[in-house]
Amino acid sequence: MHVLVIGIVTLAVFGTALRGFVVGSPALATAATVFCGIFVQAIPFLALGVVISGLVAAFVSADRLARWLPDRPAAAILTAGVGGAALPGCECGSVPVARRLFGEGAVGAAALTFMLAAPAINPVVLVATAVAFPGQPQMVAARCIASLLTALIMGAAWAKFGRGEWITRRLPRLHDGEEPRWTAFTEAARHDFLQAASYLVIGAAAAALLHVVVPSWVYEHLAGQMLLGILTMALLAVVLSLCSEADAFVAASMTMLPLLPRLVFLVVGPAVDLKLFAMQAGMFGRAFALRFSPATFMVATLVATGVGLLMLGTQ
Repeated sequence: MHVLVIGIVTLAVFGTALRGFVVGSPALATAATVFCGIFVQAIPFLALGVVISGLVAAFVSADRLARWLPDRPAAAILTAGVGGAALPGCECGSVPVARRLFGEGAVGAAALTFMLAAPAINPVVLVATAVAFPGQPQMVAARCIASLLTALIMGAAWAKFGRGEWITRRLPRLHDGEEPRWTAFTEAARHDFLQAASYLVIGAAAAALLHVVVPSWVYEHLAGQMLLGILTMALLAVVLSLCSEADAFVAASMTMLPLLPRLVFLVVGPAVDLKLFAMQAGMFGRAFALRFSPATFMVATLVATGVGLLMLGTQ
């Protein structure tokens, strides 16, 4: 609390001078705009996610989830993937929820499948995509199918190759059987919000820095060819770190590119980007993020390209 008060007083005293310094520097102004855009877009959905993660901590244990899920790992992963469509929200909110649900075996694989599916195939995202690409329902269908396949493949990969020792961040034991559920809820929500928000700040700052460091003409030049365009848009999705509810409008504005690279952009973004990597490192641990994020990037890029070629062609 003392730190918060000191921070507010400092901003009040030096805010005007800082604002003048930022406005006077176009690069800093751009970085500040990008940072604020990412953070402001993400924070409401992060808040929704930690509320849900608090409810999970209070009412749903990994053991209870294991009893709800089918016994067969493949069926559990499929159930979690399809179930992701029921939770409107973005990737920032799905990370703390998945961490709360994470458990051994099929439960862990199902939690990770849900983490990737929920922000990509929920109704809000699909409606936003339909609005951004009017008269092109194949774009909506291709995004849904490619995103779901990516989540299922990564869930199956974790079930087969994942290791519990890669999860180095441990959640606090929040309650026993006698502690009030409200206490468990508030403690879990507070812990997850502070943990996830701090890494969201780091990820948003990294994305803002890259916006300034890498000139825009580099992306435009590389996107002139199909294969380079696919790789460029995949990397751009990682760098921009857009919210899944807003990325369709950004992709739709890139009319100089064919639909296929833009589909890759829409599938890769909700699965892996700078802020997600930072948040996964904070919630699961660096050992997990360093393995899971690159693998997700490769799978999402390849799956989106394959689905796009089948459903969109080279348009």
